[in-house]
This record gives sequence, structure tokens and C-alpha cells, in this order.
Amino acid sequence: MASAKYVFVTGGVTSSLGKGIISASLATLLQSRGYRVTIQKFDPYLNVDPGTLNPYEHGECFVTDDGAETDLDLGHYERFMNHSTSQANNVTTGRVYQSVIEKERRGDFLGKTVQVIPHITNEIKERMQILGNSGDYDVVITELGGTVGDIESLPYVESVRQVCWERPEDCAVVHLTLIPYLSAAGELKTKPTQHSVKALQESGVFPDVLVCRTEHEINDGIRRKLALFCNVQTDAVIQSIDAATIYDVPKLMKEEQLDKVVLKKLGLSYSGEADITSWEEFVYNLNNPKNTVDIALVGKYVELKDSYKSISESFIHTSSVSRCKVNLHWIHSEKLDDISAEEALKNMDGVLVAPGFGPRGIDGKLYAVRYARENNIPFLGICLGMQASVIEYARNVLNFEGAHSAEMDPESAYPVIDIMEEQKKITNMGGTMRLGSCACELKKGSIAHAVYGADKIDERHRHRYEFNSKYLADYEAAGMKATGINPETGLVEIIEIPSHPWFVGVQFHPEYKSTVANPHPLFVSFVKAVLKNKA
Repeated sequence: MASAKYVFVTGGVTSSLGKGIISASLATLLQSRGYRVTIQKFDPYLNVDPGTLNPYEHGECFVTDDGAETDLDLGHYERFMNHSTSQANNVTTGRVYQSVIEKERRGDFLGKTVQVIPHITNEIKERMQILGNSGDYDVVITELGGTVGDIESLPYVESVRQVCWERPEDCAVVHLTLIPYLSAAGELKTKPTQHSVKALQESGVFPDVLVCRTEHEINDGIRRKLALFCNVQTDAVIQSIDAATIYDVPKLMKEEQLDKVVLKKLGLSYSGEADITSWEEFVYNLNNPKNTVDIALVGKYVELKDSYKSISESFIHTSSVSRCKVNLHWIHSEKLDDISAEEALKNMDGVLVAPGFGPRGIDGKLYAVRYARENNIPFLGICLGMQASVIEYARNVLNFEGAHSAEMDPESAYPVIDIMEEQKKITNMGGTMRLGSCACELKKGSIAHAVYGADKIDERHRHRYEFNSKYLADYEAAGMKATGINPETGLVEIIEIPSHPWFVGVQFHPEYKSTVANPHPLFVSFVKAVLKNKA
């Protein structure tokens, strides 16, 4: 079995330069050449996973099929590569230290003094190579979170140094950096990049490729200067100019021949140009819509749009396949009441109520649901958004006064949303929700069955509370139907109102599975219904 090759992507000068997008774009180009590629993210924070982090701190928590709560960059990886990631694709310092300490407690180190080197770095190196050793991939791209010089990143940089020293023929290092433009001087400045590379070199890691984020074109003189001062080949100085959308980046990296430079360094064969025709068609359709719709995204974290990253990206995928531009209107649920909801939503063609936890903003979500239901506006509720639609229906159609979720009101006379039985004894919050892919059987004749074109589906979950089936007969008699049921537990996964033009609530997270190559059918159907209703 041939040994896998490893590409390490580091960052310098500043954070948020787009290491994840560069990693995903490189993966897309290598895949187009027939290579089997995966990407993993190593995060330097001490949380075991992002599951307990506030979305304001870290943005969306992305969930994989196997139930891992991961960094949102894994969503980008899946959307670009069109295949699933797993627990092995996201590693944090907290998980590394937890594993090493557990081994120490078992006596695995035979009385040795446990140290960062070699014990922590060995743990990191092992996890860096798990996917490569599986035999499933030709190239493993590893993105290191943070920037060079961060104290918490040092063990990862040292681990990269060791892997490159142990396997020099199998490794390449791509360093993403910033070339700032000083308007007062009227020129691009390379000094921050030089210092960033120098800091990396002082740690024993020598980048093979520089990817330079810039607002202006980098000329040949700057490329030669960077190559000379940073000890890389001139063709390995790659320009990454600001793009209109992240989906333009694979094409830009192809034009810069990033894939050829990396393959050459890895000793892998290449000929001709990467064929990304289908990707270019996706971008063309995205940029040339035939229709436009306005959809309200109602949530409690709308100040930080990364909190709903997978949802907004799912609409982009749908915009391309449907040739319909979706204008998302980000509406804070805390600011909605009976009057302001009408003002905010009266010009919307569709309403999506987003996921979340806790009581803050729940009343605004209920007002948004009611407005969409009573005014026949196509509606999609996801996770807590689905639960909000159930609560609203109980209060305003079933006349269950005070109906609520037990999460928000444990003393409610009508807990139409209640905690799952297996969650009642759980005290540790991290990694203990209902997580990952679960089966759902669809009722024939329903919107869901028509959307998926299947009797049984699998979708990803992240929740503790569920539809209280004690009240299911009341809902069905009043016109809200359960059209998706988990075959093992009997949990209600999907609700619909057949008398409404398009009203669907799902307990799962369809946005996690939407990709460029396969836009999620639920979002496609929702936008199609919005278009039809608008017409």
C-alpha cells in the first residue's frame, strides 16, 4: 500500500485569512485530478470540542455523521470535497491532553515523566497520520488553527517539524500570509510575511509554498523578493486576491497553479490542467440568476453570521441549482414582538426559523412562526425552529394555554417539547446530546417524501429535547402532521401542515449535508416553494 502524502497549512500575520478555504480549494483541485483527499483541522484551544462553546465565541458547531461536534471549517471541507468527515478530522489541544493524561493514569508510560516533548507531540503526530494510515487517502491536508507565534500553537508546529523530518519525501508545508497595502505609501508591503516566515523557520519548519492574501495584484518583483527572502521557489509564491465569493477560490488557485506546485513537491504525477468544469458551472449559475427571492432568517445569533454558516451556505448551493438568488435577511428574534414581526416579515417571500438553545429570543421565534403560518408564507423550521412551530401551534390552534418547551419552562402545563428520556440523567454537557446521523422514515404523500424521493433517510442531529408524542393525536386531529418518524425510537423528526402552501419543521440539521455538488433537497424544495408562492 502506497504511503499517503501530507500537506500542512499554517497561517501567519493575522487570523481569519482563510486557511480553511485555501485547504478546501486545494483539495478540490487535487480531487479533480483523481487523487483521494481529505482535510483535518487541529485547533489549539483547550476545549475538548467546540460543542460547549458559545456561537458568539466560535461560530457554528458543525456535526459529522459519526456524531463529532467540530469546528465550522469542517463544514467548508465537506461542502467543497462532497464527502463526509469524521471525529478524526478535528482535533483540539483539549482532546490531545485528555488522551495523554488518561494514558498516564493507566500507567501506559511505564513511570516516565510525561512532557510536551515527546508525549504531547507524539499524540499529535499519531492523530495527524491516522487518516493517512487508513489507506483511504492519497493526500491528507492538515490545517493548523491560529497563527505562527501563538504560544498555544507551538506543540503543533513542533509536531509538523518532526513529521517533515521523519518523512521528508511525503510532506509539503503551505504558509498562508498577508501582504498588506499601505494607502499612504501606495504600495504592498512584504515585511510582515518575511517576519512570519522567519518565526516559522525558527521553529524548524520551512514553508514550501507561500499563499499571499492581498487586495491588489502582486507583481513579479514582489514574487521574486518574497521567494528570495523566504527561501521558496518563485513559482511557489501564490497570489490569493480577494474574491467575490469563497466559491471563486478554487478557480483562482488553479490559475495560480497551486495544485501543480504542491504535487511537484510531493513527488506526485500531474499533467495538463485540473478539470473543474462542473465547479465553474456552479459558479456561473450562482452569478447569473434568473429570479430573486427574499427569505428571512430569524435567529438569536444573527450579529455573528458564522453562527448559521451551514444554513447560509446551503442557500448559496440552492441559489446555483435553482438559478434563483436568495437574499437572506438576518432578523434578530429578540427584537420581534406581535407588531414588529409583521413589519419585519411583511415583504418576505419565505421564513426560516433557525436552531439555538435557551429561552433568549424564543418569543420572537414564536411570533415569526405565527406570522408565516397565518399569512401562508413558506416556512422552514430547523431544530429549535421546528420546536417553536410546535409550541406556536399548541398555543394558537390547539388552545393549550402556556404550552412551551420544558427547556424554557419546566413547569409548563403543556410541555409539548420535552427532554429526551435518555438525557434526563446526564450531568456532563460536553458531547452528550443526541448527535450524528439517525434514520427517519417518511410518510408517503407528504412534502418530505416528495422532497427526498425516498421512504427512509438519514440526517444529522444535535439536540436534547424532542416533540412530546403524548400530544401527537391532538396535533394530527388539528391539522399538523408528523411525516417523519425515527424507526427505532418513535421520535417525531418532521412536522408539516398540509393545508399550508409549504410548512415544514425538522428536528435534524439538513444544512450540515448540503454541498456544492449536492445541494440539500429540503432547501431546494423550500426555495422552489417560495418562488411558486411569490408568483
